[in-house]
Amino acid sequence: MKKILQFVVLPLAIIGLGYAIWSSIQEPVQFKKNREMREKVGIERLKDIRTLQVAFKSKYGRFTPSIDSLIDFYRNGEITVIRQVGSWDDSAAVAEKRVYRDSIKIAVKDTLLKGTNFIPDSLKTIPFSGGQPVEMQAVVKKVSGVDVPLFEASMPFNLLLKGLNRQLIINLNAERNDTNRYPGLKVGSVDAPNNNAGNWE
Repeated sequence: MKKILQFVVLPLAIIGLGYAIWSSIQEPVQFKKNREMREKVGIERLKDIRTLQVAFKSKYGRFTPSIDSLIDFYRNGEITVIRQVGSWDDSAAVAEKRVYRDSIKIAVKDTLLKGTNFIPDSLKTIPFSGGQPVEMQAVVKKVSGVDVPLFEASMPFNLLLKGLNRQLIINLNAERNDTNRYPGLKVGSVDAPNNNAGNWE
């Protein structure tokens, strides 16, 4: 019995303890790796939303709180592009009226997010969340007496990191809250103008 304890149980206990220690070290490393991969996908999606929001505002003078409106704008909308023919520095061309500006309408889908394997409907959901919607708001706020359109789109870590180590997500959220930072990814702000910056920038 003593030999069984010495040659079987004890080595198994040591191996088990070693694995537990190794696993406890590896868990945060794996979490960080998965978090960075998921954040990269989330950031690209928020950048696409920002690109469309800025174009939407240039046409309508406001942002939209609706992802569906952004998708429709991408599929069916047009933006006006000003192009210049000739150079204003060429005095002869200016005198002969061969220098002018012209506005042309171009389909949004032929101008924005080309060559990026962009799937419009993907804007609706937070990646890796099981289909949870991206949180988006748009407001018009008085700033120094002037009406300023603002928007924000966000992906909380609780949804973006769904399925990863729950305690490490709680720790990450607590660290963000303790430093007055949004616990997730966010672009723009409805609280104050921030030039539509992302909180990862």
